[in-house]
Amino acid sequence: MSEEKYVEYKGGSLRRGRSPLMWFLDTLLALATLGLAMVLPMVYLVPYVAPARMWLFPVMALAVPALYVLAAVLACYWIVRWRLVRAGLLLLLLAVGLFKVPLFWKPQLGRVYGEQKYGRSAVKILSYNVRSFYDVEGGSSVDQVAALIDSLAPDIICLQEFNPRLAELSDRFAAVSEKYHAARFGLPADKRSPQMILSKYRIVRSGVLLLPESSVWADLAVGDDTVRVFNNHLRSTSIKAADNDYITGHEFIGDTARETKFRSIAGRLRYNGVLRAAQVDSIAGAMRGMPQRRKIVCGDFNDTPMSYVYRKMARGMNDAFAECGEGYSYTYRGFFDMLRIDYVLASPDLQMLSYEVPHLGCSDHYPVAVRFKILADKN
Repeated sequence: MSEEKYVEYKGGSLRRGRSPLMWFLDTLLALATLGLAMVLPMVYLVPYVAPARMWLFPVMALAVPALYVLAAVLACYWIVRWRLVRAGLLLLLLAVGLFKVPLFWKPQLGRVYGEQKYGRSAVKILSYNVRSFYDVEGGSSVDQVAALIDSLAPDIICLQEFNPRLAELSDRFAAVSEKYHAARFGLPADKRSPQMILSKYRIVRSGVLLLPESSVWADLAVGDDTVRVFNNHLRSTSIKAADNDYITGHEFIGDTARETKFRSIAGRLRYNGVLRAAQVDSIAGAMRGMPQRRKIVCGDFNDTPMSYVYRKMARGMNDAFAECGEGYSYTYRGFFDMLRIDYVLASPDLQMLSYEVPHLGCSDHYPVAVRFKILADKN
């Protein structure tokens, strides 16, 4: 039996009536449309509002890709159902957020076969939160990270959560690190930074931008130019593996204590989001005051592209994924593979050539490998 039936003939045309099932579905999706119409405009404002003023915004922004896709699906549904006002409202909201889509997804325009040639002027940089060299099972991953470095052969390496004790116990990592210069950041000989910069290029100078070594930098002599590389590890969200399993594994269904657990997760997101925003205010302000033109900003920002932290850090910079990435990029294991929180940004005088995220199990993050070249000055 058809879900719709003709109920009346009037004025030479047939008017259709809805079955109870279609009425229920339309009502449910109309409520979802209304909810999206209220939520999406607020989400679009997230990068411009400091978390200390509206802490819930950054939490909502975690679901931006899912909300955007849902809005697109609902718009198609209302077009098919010939509800043009509802469809038009969603299409307007989609159009407003369209310029943010390349921060999450880039279409794959063509498949490249074989090894692509980038030329001798190309520089490869690797940024990786190595989780103190502990893999997802809790074992040492230092040899795996050394093997990754060997296979990718980057010219510059930015490691976050570097563990010098485990690094020194690995002969393989020692053999790899001998190929690089290591930045000291002006720290005493008996003190190591949890953020590390290794370079095949000569390190001219280096320093700490924000204590306790959450942001460090090094000037590298790349040919006739100097490139200042920043390595950052901003305040963690403090979301644990158990929290990830609780949400992605749907353990909250049937759990009588779920309200308490969700409050705990939201509280940690709020507290650390405010601290992370304060960090980026200090770091971004200090970077703007530095005279160096050519800059690369790497690291684990612990925030998505729809965030206050990202907007402040990426101001005046180009995002490697937005420039030359493909598909949907995520750099954090878990939470439905939705989160890109590790970045390589570059000043406009550096041209991004390639972007890659190898999916390895060495950490709770994935590495980000980017090639770039220095553009000649326009005189």
